[in-house]
Amino acid sequence: MNRQDLTKIAHKKNIPDSPGVYLFKQNKAILYIGKATSLKDRTRSYFSDDLIKSRGMLLVDMVSKADDVDFIATDSVLEAFILENELIKKHQPVFNTKEKDDKSFNYVVITKEKFPRVLIARGRNLENDLSGSEYSHTFGPYPYAPQLREALKLVRKIFPFRDVCKLEQTRPCFNYSIGLCPGVCAGKMSAKEYSKNIRHLVLFFQGKKKSLIGLLYKEIKNYAKGLDFERCSEIQRTIESLGHIQDISMIKKEPMSTSGPLRIEAYDVAHISGKHMIGVMVVMNDGEFDKNEYRKFNIKSVTGANDTQALHEILARRFAHKEWNLPDVVVIDGGTAQINVAKKVVPKDVNVVSVVKDARHKAREILTVDSTHEFGLKIKELQSDIIKINAEAHRFAITAHRKKRDRLV
Repeated sequence: MNRQDLTKIAHKKNIPDSPGVYLFKQNKAILYIGKATSLKDRTRSYFSDDLIKSRGMLLVDMVSKADDVDFIATDSVLEAFILENELIKKHQPVFNTKEKDDKSFNYVVITKEKFPRVLIARGRNLENDLSGSEYSHTFGPYPYAPQLREALKLVRKIFPFRDVCKLEQTRPCFNYSIGLCPGVCAGKMSAKEYSKNIRHLVLFFQGKKKSLIGLLYKEIKNYAKGLDFERCSEIQRTIESLGHIQDISMIKKEPMSTSGPLRIEAYDVAHISGKHMIGVMVVMNDGEFDKNEYRKFNIKSVTGANDTQALHEILARRFAHKEWNLPDVVVIDGGTAQINVAKKVVPKDVNVVSVVKDARHKAREILTVDSTHEFGLKIKELQSDIIKINAEAHRFAITAHRKKRDRLV
């Protein structure tokens, strides 16, 4: 089916301007599942002329195969986030599984304890415990950690849980004082009551909101029979919270890229008066440094202390590796000269920023090259990560230079 016919089908379905999950299908089989802050705007983006630039060839191929698009509206972005994951896990759409590298993604895990903890774990860490004996439930994988952390913050306000606090403390933990822990650490809630909290949390992460609300109403009736009207009021407030989730924070954390975790690469050069020159690449996936993907480059084409020429060599050699994942953002050190070098070498659909330093070598300004997508709107949100990875590249370059110098001297 061509894109125009698919666009007409989507238009007839009257897709709403609300959060939810969308499903591209071929002969009723699900090809791809995604979530959206606005279903109308997100599905429309798949029919734009710059689909390759904004979504990549994988999803261009998906759209060319699709003959239908469907949707499930939700009451909040948080619910869309959770429902997307559950539907992907259930249906395993081919174009979702092609995108995934589960080892680097994140999971919500609930531990097997009398008072279970709720934690975020990396996929590669879960592999160390193949029996799953430490966990009663796992939810995921979630590709974008900042959104997952925001989701868990929102859920925790509705269903307080234990994470890092220890049991049998003399005083409740700090999270208890702000309503995020039910106080099991200091005996403020019984194991039986806390298990209900965990059951509610599990239903919510399974995308079973209707079942959850039905269960809560049953609990209200039971507590009313025992004349525990205070507990009835607490549960009623929980139900109201589920109907009015304030998830603007999740909208702000919407990933810039829809094909997996945000990947940032930073580059730096180290030498002393041009001697023992070495260049480095450091990688941040989804807000966390990925040291397995750090790389060192012995500079071959540069004589003397020419950092700009060395940067050109590093970038040229890096982007010659077609088998390496492309970054969403490249961070370089310097000013206009370095940006001009990056323009010549870095692929046009990769965003480039340069960190300008002051006399004390502290970040003074972030310069951008012509950017794609909505990167201009995201620069403030990414500023902390950009400065952090720039400093990490400098540290790694200095360390690599010293090792090279000590080895050769």
